[in-house]
Amino acid sequence: MSTLSIRDLVVSVETEAGAKEILHGVNMDISSNETHAIMGPNGSGKSTLAYALAGHPKYTIDSGSVTLDGEDLVEMSVDERAKAGLFLAMQYPVEVPGVTVTNFLRASKTAIDGEAPKLRTWTKDLSQAMKDLRIDPEFAARNVNEGFSGGEKKRHEILQLELLKPKFAVLDETDSGLDVDALRIVSEGVNRAKETTDIGVLLITHYTRILRYIKPDHVHVLVKGKVAEEGGPELAQRLEDEGYDRFLVNA
Repeated sequence: MSTLSIRDLVVSVETEAGAKEILHGVNMDISSNETHAIMGPNGSGKSTLAYALAGHPKYTIDSGSVTLDGEDLVEMSVDERAKAGLFLAMQYPVEVPGVTVTNFLRASKTAIDGEAPKLRTWTKDLSQAMKDLRIDPEFAARNVNEGFSGGEKKRHEILQLELLKPKFAVLDETDSGLDVDALRIVSEGVNRAKETTDIGVLLITHYTRILRYIKPDHVHVLVKGKVAEEGGPELAQRLEDEGYDRFLVNA
């Protein structure tokens, strides 16, 4: 059993006008095999939380703590956080010209594990993961995210998740831009990863449609950089029915 613990997290982001505080004291505990949904209106700080956890240089943790199994993530570099077991599926995955998907994935796996995977096992695992995600085998020879559709980019993120097997996955609006079929396939990939590795999932989303496929254990409503309410799956349904107006009025 692993635990990702966030305590009194205050985060600022660099803007043209200087540093601006976005998160004002966020608290959360995510355990192995739990799914926590982070919901909230635009500009509430959801992606700021994701990038701060991953170590994006634009985001500064001003105070508070983030620990993974008791180890301080804040003091770790981005690659050290990944090796500790943290994974980020980005909302807008970037292109990496000149680097093929297969080379990128194997290099990532080697860096995370500290040794290269055995070629025969790796080839089998990669082939099966791509098949499960309905990815054409020729995809492996393409450059990372170069010319990919929105759905292909998101499937590639989940392909990484399944192969790298982190302890915790932060999924930043993985559902954005997906049609119904792609949403179902991506969700199946996340559920498969949970079933086989007991990962904890922090799922950031605006809408409840992905929560029909990936069932949350806990729902947190983030409004203006603070957790405004917490609950179980029933809270997501209430947000679907009522929206965020009641939080914005009182914020």
